[in-house]
Amino acid sequence: MADEPGAIGDHHPRVAEVSQAVSRHLDRLQDGSRQSRLQALAGLRAAVLERPLPPPVLQEVFSKEMLRPLARCLVADPAERCRELALELTRHGVSQGSRPEQTLPFLVPALAQRLGLPPGEGEPCEELRLGLLQLLSLLLQACRGDALAPYLPELVRALRSALLDPYPQAKREGCAGAAACAKAMPDTFHMQSESLINPLMQAISHQHYRVRVAVIQATGAVIQFGNVKSLDDVLSHLAQRCFDEIPQVREAVTSVTGEWLLHLRDRYSYFHKLIPLLLSGLTDEIHENKELALTYWKKVGSQWEKENENDIKDKLDFYVVPPYYPPGLTRPDLGCQELVIRNIFKILPGLCHDITDWVEGTRIKASQLLVILLQHVEDHITQHMELLLRTLYRVCSDEESNVTRNCVSAAELIGAFVSPAVSLKLITSDLKKVPMPSYLMVLAAVIRGSPRRVLQPHLVDLANTLDCTEIRQRSEEVFYMEQLLCCVEALIDVCQEDCNEVSLQLTKVLVTITAIPTSGPLHVKLEEAMDALAQVQHLEGAIGLYQQHISQLMEWVSSTHDRWTCFSPELLQFDVIATHSGPMIGKALQDFILILKTCLQTSRDPRMRLKLFSTLSQLLQKPNETVNSQGQFCNYLEILIKDILAPNLQWQAGRTAAAIRTTAVSCLWALIYSELLSPEEMLKVEDLLMPKIVATLEEDSKMTRLMSCRIISIFLDGCIKQFELSKIYPELLKRLDDSSHEVRLAAASALLSWFKCINNDEKKALLKTNIEFLYQELLVHLDDPDQNIQSAVLDILKEGGVLYPDSLAKEIEAVVRKHRSPAYCDQLLLHIESTGWRYSES
Repeated sequence: MADEPGAIGDHHPRVAEVSQAVSRHLDRLQDGSRQSRLQALAGLRAAVLERPLPPPVLQEVFSKEMLRPLARCLVADPAERCRELALELTRHGVSQGSRPEQTLPFLVPALAQRLGLPPGEGEPCEELRLGLLQLLSLLLQACRGDALAPYLPELVRALRSALLDPYPQAKREGCAGAAACAKAMPDTFHMQSESLINPLMQAISHQHYRVRVAVIQATGAVIQFGNVKSLDDVLSHLAQRCFDEIPQVREAVTSVTGEWLLHLRDRYSYFHKLIPLLLSGLTDEIHENKELALTYWKKVGSQWEKENENDIKDKLDFYVVPPYYPPGLTRPDLGCQELVIRNIFKILPGLCHDITDWVEGTRIKASQLLVILLQHVEDHITQHMELLLRTLYRVCSDEESNVTRNCVSAAELIGAFVSPAVSLKLITSDLKKVPMPSYLMVLAAVIRGSPRRVLQPHLVDLANTLDCTEIRQRSEEVFYMEQLLCCVEALIDVCQEDCNEVSLQLTKVLVTITAIPTSGPLHVKLEEAMDALAQVQHLEGAIGLYQQHISQLMEWVSSTHDRWTCFSPELLQFDVIATHSGPMIGKALQDFILILKTCLQTSRDPRMRLKLFSTLSQLLQKPNETVNSQGQFCNYLEILIKDILAPNLQWQAGRTAAAIRTTAVSCLWALIYSELLSPEEMLKVEDLLMPKIVATLEEDSKMTRLMSCRIISIFLDGCIKQFELSKIYPELLKRLDDSSHEVRLAAASALLSWFKCINNDEKKALLKTNIEFLYQELLVHLDDPDQNIQSAVLDILKEGGVLYPDSLAKEIEAVVRKHRSPAYCDQLLLHIESTGWRYSES
């Protein structure tokens, strides 16, 4: 201090000169005239600002001559321009002076008076309020903390008002001032810091992102240098800013949280609250923010590691990577791991609550954080498995795909780090109690995350659990079946060749899923799963899988076949095995026919019989590739026809019964068409089948009538008995008037075969009346508008006309006399004459 007077003394003439220049203007600052005050301030500006002055000179003049009048002008002058000039001069004096602490007794009260009043009572001009706040920040940055400490209440009062100011620029400046105040007085600021928290939190959601950033930064300083107890009032607001759309805001949250974790005095007490905030930054969509969070986190872990070196000495000395670590992940540093492990019991309950929050963004962020936490705690999560699994069960069915994906990743980490003896026991126990799709989703993820060698001892138990009837047949919901399929896929993918010992159980599960009517969208995935299961066993696709298990599968579905109804899942499973096993079904004919014989009795459920007939009909389309692949199907033809087809061809009322007759006729036609039913076999069943087939010519189904006509035609080609001939032709004749063109042509073809059956004089004589009646009726159809029908009828008459040509000629003459078109009649007569007969009267 002894040097200061000497320094000023060197400039004594300059000080006197400047003092004389300003003194004549200072007196006029009290003038009542606005113009006079403006001129005085302009003169002061010219004397001080417009010429360079050494800092000691400026300090001497400003503090002794100008400070008090300017402070009074800042507070009381009614003219806005005067206050503006006074502010400019004051700011210059503080920034350029050598001892700014000397201005505090005058400026701090003046600023507190002008800024610390309620809105509407203080400085009305936004720009001047901003300038006053900038002056306040200048004082906070330029002055020592011990000099500022006596004025802390006034400073905080002014800053509180600034934080509540509606002018965004003023808010930002107030935030900067609050941060500067906290840093300037670290030893005393805590006494007043709490009064700034509420205004800061009111501004933290401001619509301007720069204001939000400034508020977050100011909050960081206020908490770090103030009362740390206020942290509880701040954390929820900061957590909300983690969802901010603006990257700079999220970056500010990461920086503030990282600084707290590194430098907060009582940080150990708040680790469990601050760690989630910082780790949330690791999932930020902006790469720079993510890197910033990772940098801070590594620093925090390293610092904690150094501070607790004695506690973790053994772990430091023997820190090794576990034998299995999830691919694609980097193991965190030991300090980071220990920090999370020691705080997970406090973090997890709140996180599990947030992950089920009604706000979508909260659920997404919480699920992302869960994955990161599990990566840090590894097998230490075992003691929290019940809480964690309950949460995952609930959240895995979330409608938001990001949440579901993160929860699945979390479950995969459980599989990687937690012993299957614990995790799988808990999950399968829950699954057996209440099978739910979310349980299966978690199970599939745990299986995917587990290493093969660890999972292998539990493979049989897992497969048996999935094969449990209450689980694999629990629901027809697509989502449930999809998750059940995922479990099978996960087992195949992880266990590979080990699946050989559970191949049957997995095949049964896949068959069950395939059999469910709503599984259509999963068709491709099911085929891929079957192929994968076959491939790991070195089998040739799904057919090889069926070949390996066809006997066990048929035994499985047939165990309850005597109680089947149309609602029995075993019925659909039987259909899948029969239609998907290809030639392998030919190796299980005994069980296959037994099931059909039992279930196709006419006393059983009609809709069930319809389904089984549809299955049989489908197989008989290509019998040599299915039921007759081993050439043994002929041994069961008698059972099939006498015990299965014939009883079901009997007429019964109802649409379902009609549909059953249609499929039965279809099966019979397939047998005949594929030549499984030889002519010799046809003769044996002629008496049994023909009356029933003739009866089906009256069915409503066009397909039934068509196939019946074709079947009758085949039987007629085998020259059946005369007694049957007399009963057949009237029904076939009716079909010539059928509404279906195909049926009419098939009936014509059958009538042609009917005439060919009359191959001896005995039959000819006995059927003379029937033949003559047919002549009359067939000639009528020669006028049919369809040329194909006309040609078919003509062929019939040509074939049958040789039996009794006189009778046919007479019928032809009768037709001509009635003025019918004679074209086809002439053809008939020519055809008859060509056989050697002459009609003398023609």
